[in-house]
Amino acid sequence: MLSTGLKVRCSELDRGARIELPREYEERAIFLVSGGVEVDDRAIAPTQMVVLSADADAVVQATTSSVLMLLGGAPMGEQFIEWNFVSSSRERIAQAKADWSAGRMKLPDLDNREFVPLPSNPRTSVAPMS
Repeated sequence: MLSTGLKVRCSELDRGARIELPREYEERAIFLVSGGVEVDDRAIAPTQMVVLSADADAVVQATTSSVLMLLGGAPMGEQFIEWNFVSSSRERIAQAKADWSAGRMKLPDLDNREFVPLPSNPRTSVAPMS
């Protein structure tokens, strides 16, 4: 979804507070970290992300004290996905697969004891994401 010129803002809202999201970004989203909010009278659950259409009047109202992230930016363009890799380039995915198989990717410090090999028969034809 959002990438080019991505802007992220973390906001804390008291119960009853309202904010209107600016329309300056072609793609916009809200991620609720904690609490409860409504977007145009639709309840959003914690850890839920809502993607807004470019022309939507988005008014967020906190139903309880809440923490949320507001995201906005220009569209990334066509994206491809294979196994755990996502890229705008099939060549980058092929390189990532080769690096993964050869052990050239650093695993997370606290989750590096198990190596999961690439699937033997990954899907080769995946529709682009937009």
